[in-house]
Amino acid sequence: MDFDVVISGGGPVGLMLAGELRLGGATVLVVERRTEIDPTLKAGSINLVTAEALYRRGLLDRLEAERDQALRAMKVGTGLRNSPPPLVGHFGGIMVGSDRVDFTDPAFRDAGPAARLTLVGQQSVEKVLEQHATGLGAVVRRGAEVTGFDADDHGVTVFLGGDRVRAGWLVGCDGGRSLVRKLAGFAFPGTDPEITGRQALADLDGAEALGVGWHRTDTGVYVHGPLPGRILTVEFDGPPADRTSPVTVAELQESVRRVSGVDVTVTALRSATRFTDNARQATTYRRGRVLLAGDAAHVHSPFGGQGLNLGIGDAVNLGWKLAATIRGTAPEGLLDTYTVERHPIGEWVLEWTRAQIAAMRPDPRAKALRSVLTDLLTTGDGSTYLAKKLSGQLHRYPVDGEHDLAGRSAPDFEFTDGSRLADHCHDGRAVLIGARIDDERVRVVPGRCVQRPGLKALIRPDGHVAWASEDGGTDGLEKAFATWFGTRDPSHRVFA
Repeated sequence: MDFDVVISGGGPVGLMLAGELRLGGATVLVVERRTEIDPTLKAGSINLVTAEALYRRGLLDRLEAERDQALRAMKVGTGLRNSPPPLVGHFGGIMVGSDRVDFTDPAFRDAGPAARLTLVGQQSVEKVLEQHATGLGAVVRRGAEVTGFDADDHGVTVFLGGDRVRAGWLVGCDGGRSLVRKLAGFAFPGTDPEITGRQALADLDGAEALGVGWHRTDTGVYVHGPLPGRILTVEFDGPPADRTSPVTVAELQESVRRVSGVDVTVTALRSATRFTDNARQATTYRRGRVLLAGDAAHVHSPFGGQGLNLGIGDAVNLGWKLAATIRGTAPEGLLDTYTVERHPIGEWVLEWTRAQIAAMRPDPRAKALRSVLTDLLTTGDGSTYLAKKLSGQLHRYPVDGEHDLAGRSAPDFEFTDGSRLADHCHDGRAVLIGARIDDERVRVVPGRCVQRPGLKALIRPDGHVAWASEDGGTDGLEKAFATWFGTRDPSHRVFA
């Protein structure tokens, strides 16, 4: 084998996966057709669960530095660095302010320093993740792309133009039009698009007449700001006839004028892209030795900003499981839990984005629906519910146990030795709190949990709680360990 894993696609998802695989000891080649990071305007924030995943790998300081540099370049102040944004998000343009959210809700408790990282752009995330992955020994080959592959029971021969590479596994992180997904024969059902969206950073004359923020009109939706020159339009006239050619000045200008009714003149484009509400999901994320993650596994409209979060979640879930499979330490069926755990969350995101499109349509029924939703979402309970959904904190994996932490992304607990949970997660091993186990795959926290002094918990490498107890015993710990990490040497004891 040349590599244990070839990853097709070197965006944030592919790079996050590469880092996770390297932490698990796998050799990795990332193949990316772009020679540099895509400068197209994309996600400008991440949710709390994604921020926690990056923080657990020791990337907080680097991401904050990149975030602040990007904000300075865009002439945007950094006063939000250590305070929550005035908005927690939106649902189809229905803005929800942080002043109505109950941040004492258990979902937000003990978030730790990761809570201050949410305002960070996709390009900053991608830059830091590439440095992280290559620093761990992943090979990133830019200016190359997967053109085909032959998979068998023992591995995959991957074709890179005139070259070929032999690997044990191939993971498609190559976007919504994934060649890996198509060639491997993954079913990809869903709903057809009904909108054409355009988003750009542009130089505009007459933009002051547009106002700032979200605007619904009789012909669609447009968004102006908050970044200087940022403009987005949505028209409900079907998908674009051509999604591959670049957006032109004339195309964007005509769309802005149609939707807004304002005679804006676009004088230059700095970044522009089209999008639709095509919503599809692979029925499984694995076929033999070929797997999918990120947009290759699921596509949807960008409203709500869940695409990057969903893809990072895929990568963190898959990485340790595939690495354990390669090492030969994975229990039977571990790799299949990737689809079991991640598919329902992808399905939720598709439904969430479809519902937003329904509420954005420029017709009387959608207007009535939007009015009801606005009333609900701007209540304290409604705002808190939306914030929890967008944060990712309500997602729980189906693990055994009735404890309130079971299956959840673990809070960033403090310990009596002065450390926090994230400090023990940098190397990608499992973490055990409140007990001891003799196994090199587990890192044991020496201190007791400050917030829950009686807590005993087994945290998986992806940061999710595999087992927890506060009754003083370790009943269920051995079973949980065997479920997620396989059998142990019988001479390795468990200590309460």
